[in-house]
Amino acid sequence: MQAEPKKSQAESRAVSLVGEEYEVEIGPVAHGGHCIARTSEGQVLFVRHTLPGERVVARVTEGEEGARFLRADAVEILDASKDRVEAPCPFAGPGRCGGCDWQHAKPGAQRRLKGEVVAEQLKRLAGLTPEEAGWDGTVMPAEGDKLPAGQVPSWRTRVQYAVDAEGRAGLRKHRSHEVEPVDHCMIAAEGVSELGIEAREWPGMASIEAIAATGSQDRQVILTPRPGARLPIVELDRPVSVMRVGEKDGGVHRVHGRPFVRERADGRTYRVGSGGFWQVHPKAADTLVTAVMQGLLPRKGDMALDLYCGAGLFAGALADRVGDQGAVLGIESGKRAVEDARHNLAGFDRVRIEQGKVEAVLPRTGIDEADLVVLDPPRAGAGRKTVEHLASLGARRIAYVACDPAALARDLGYFRDGGYRVRALRVFDLFPMTHHVECVAILEPAGKGS
Repeated sequence: MQAEPKKSQAESRAVSLVGEEYEVEIGPVAHGGHCIARTSEGQVLFVRHTLPGERVVARVTEGEEGARFLRADAVEILDASKDRVEAPCPFAGPGRCGGCDWQHAKPGAQRRLKGEVVAEQLKRLAGLTPEEAGWDGTVMPAEGDKLPAGQVPSWRTRVQYAVDAEGRAGLRKHRSHEVEPVDHCMIAAEGVSELGIEAREWPGMASIEAIAATGSQDRQVILTPRPGARLPIVELDRPVSVMRVGEKDGGVHRVHGRPFVRERADGRTYRVGSGGFWQVHPKAADTLVTAVMQGLLPRKGDMALDLYCGAGLFAGALADRVGDQGAVLGIESGKRAVEDARHNLAGFDRVRIEQGKVEAVLPRTGIDEADLVVLDPPRAGAGRKTVEHLASLGARRIAYVACDPAALARDLGYFRDGGYRVRALRVFDLFPMTHHVECVAILEPAGKGS
C-alpha cells in the first residue's frame, strides 16, 4: 500500500482569517476590553470598539480556522447602543492607538462594564456573588473624574511613549509593536502634556517614559535609546530631570537632575526613583490608602505586614497608625524600591523593609503570626503558596489590593480554602477610558461574625 504524500509546511498551516468580516450580534463584556460574539459557524469572537447589544460588522485582526477564538474590531456599527458616544480622542478606533478601550462608551457605561467584569470573574473563579463579597456592585470614580459624556479626565501621570523609525513619539497600537504617532494624549495628566514630548523629534530613541509627580512639581523623562544610538540633548517645555536605560545592563542611569520624583500621599512625601512603581492616577494613592485603612482599622501596638510594598506607601500609613508599640515589616523584590522605602520610612524605628520575592523572604523571617496584612501583588496575583502562608498567620484582617480582577478572584478562592472570607470589596475606576480597574478586598477569618 502506497503511503500518503506528506503535506508541505505551507499546506499543513492553518488558514488565517485575518481580514474576514462577519455581521454579528454583540453579547456580554469580557475581561480585557472587548465583548463576546459568535460567527454563524459558532466560532467565538472577542470584539473591540463595540458595546453589548450592538449589531456590528466585525473584522478579524487575529486568528485562524479552527482556533478556539478570534480577535476582531467592530469596523461598522449597524445598530448602536444607547451607551455609545463618538470617541473624543482622534487617535482611538480600529487599528489605531491601543491605549484606551472604552473611548466610545459613556463614562457611566464604562463603570458598569467594569463592574460586570469584576462580578463575572468573582463568580467564575471564586464562586462568589457580589453580595457574598460584601460589594454593592458599584465602581466608584476617583474624585474629579465624574465628567459628562464626551469629556475625558486627564489622569495618567506616567506615560510610556514609543518612538517610530522617523523619530516621532506616539503610542502602541493594540497588541502590536507598531507606533501610532500622536500630537496629544487626552488621558495624559497636565504635568505630562506640558512637557511637549509629542512636539519634538526623538531620533535614535526606542521609547520615552514621561513622569509628572503628584504633590510636587517634579518632572522626569526616562529615555531608552535604540542599540548604538546617542542620547539627544533634551530641551522640553518645562524643567525636567533626565534618565536613560543602559543598553548593556538595562538599568536606569541619571543623566541630569534628580534621580527620583517626590510623590505625596496620606500626608507624607515619598521618594520614588528610576521610574519605580507608583499609582498612575493622581488620586489613586490616597484613595487606596483610605480604603485599606478603613477596612483594616489598625490599632496601636499591632504587628502588620506590607507585602509587595514598593516605595512603602501602605507601610508608612500602617506605621503612623500602629504607633511606637507596633511594628511593620515590608517586603519588596525591587532593589531600588527597597532603597526608596527605607529612605521614606527612616523616621519609624519599628519599620523594617526586606528585599526579595515575598514567597522566598516571608518564610525566612520566622514570623508565625501577624495582626494585619496588606498585599498589593503584581498583575499575576500572589498565588496559592503565598496565600496559604498568609492564612496561617491568623491575621485579624487582610487587605488585598488588586489591579486584575481575575488574579484577585483566584487568590480569594485560595484564601477561602485557608479559612478566610471576604468581609467587604470596593472597586475603583482609577483608569478611565481603559478596561483596567482597581479593587480592595478586606478579608477576615471565616468563623468571625459579621
